[in-house]
Amino acid sequence: MRPFSQACENNRQPILDVLRAVFADSGCILEIGSGTGQHAAYFAPALSPTIWQPSDLVRNHAGIDAWIDAHPIDNLRRPLDLDVDRQPWPVAADIDGIFTANTCHIMAWSSVENMFAGAAHLLGAGAALVIYGPFNYGGEFTSPSNARFDAMLRRQASHQGIRDFEAIERLAASQGFELGEDYPMPANNRLLVWRKKAR
Repeated sequence: MRPFSQACENNRQPILDVLRAVFADSGCILEIGSGTGQHAAYFAPALSPTIWQPSDLVRNHAGIDAWIDAHPIDNLRRPLDLDVDRQPWPVAADIDGIFTANTCHIMAWSSVENMFAGAAHLLGAGAALVIYGPFNYGGEFTSPSNARFDAMLRRQASHQGIRDFEAIERLAASQGFELGEDYPMPANNRLLVWRKKAR
């Protein structure tokens, strides 16, 4: 049985509308934290011939593989075993873009730092790092629903919580990324696009 997330169904088209432009000239995209595998199965056919490389912890691979089996296509690879805290990442050198959704508020802050460090090591100049999820601005929640979501996350685990955009932006800049776009998304989420600066 394939795992299912209603949120993935709800947000996939608005995200794809942006990814078509951001990754238009990309050869291979690494997805960090592929989760259920729904995004991979939906994005890969729409972005062909760009190769979509899912990744996640091994415990989530069976679900991702189930979605790949249900939607087989040549440009969708099998998931990699990727833990952002274990570096260097076991990723081929052909990656020229990264996408991740709903990971920053689940990971510990140290893992978010490691994700940016790994992305900076992997990507070349001009390559895009795209992050989807909820963020605070000016230290404030953007909606009452995000405040409730943050409280739920912190009840689940003390290391979780919605991140401040400004903290993420400082982290990105420290790893050589420059913010390109900040897109509003449905349900009080954002799609942030950074580009790796030339050294």
